[in-house]
Amino acid sequence: MNADDKSRDEAVEQELAGVPEELLDKGVEAGGSVGDALAALRNDLETAEQDVLYAKAEVQNVRRRMEREVQDARAYAATGFARDMLTIADNLARAIDAVPAELHDDPRLKSLVVGIEVTQRELEKAFAAHGITRVAAMGLPLDPNQHQAMLEIPSADAEPGTIVQEIQPGYMIRDRLLRPAMVGVAKKPD
Repeated sequence: MNADDKSRDEAVEQELAGVPEELLDKGVEAGGSVGDALAALRNDLETAEQDVLYAKAEVQNVRRRMEREVQDARAYAATGFARDMLTIADNLARAIDAVPAELHDDPRLKSLVVGIEVTQRELEKAFAAHGITRVAAMGLPLDPNQHQAMLEIPSADAEPGTIVQEIQPGYMIRDRLLRPAMVGVAKKPD
């Protein structure tokens, strides 16, 4: 045995100093040398390190997904309640529209009309505070993601596919549709 072999064996011995005897014996029993056992151990260590990295990445992905779901739950928790409130907004608008314009200044109805208008403004303010906005419709092209065409109206003034009547307003909660606007769409006259 020459000096190089001796120094190499000493280096291998130092590397294997912390390895349990059972693992060393297993590698040597399989017909390999101590170097083969060391290579197998290094391979197992690399595999274990990769598994740990993948597990950490998966935990981080799950954490991010859960954070996103919690944010969505907070942002859209009032969706059901908001849909219910839309019928109230519709009824307030109908109540104001039901009073003829000439009776708005009638002293007997003035306080009633003003009360309904104030209630409607407060409801709109509450909607705005919670990210609920009205969908724009009149004069715009039909967008099936925000509008629901209920009828076609012959019109020479508007381009076909343009909204010329809003039957019921639509609403969004942040970037999600609460209710589509029900609209009448222009078509070419017969």
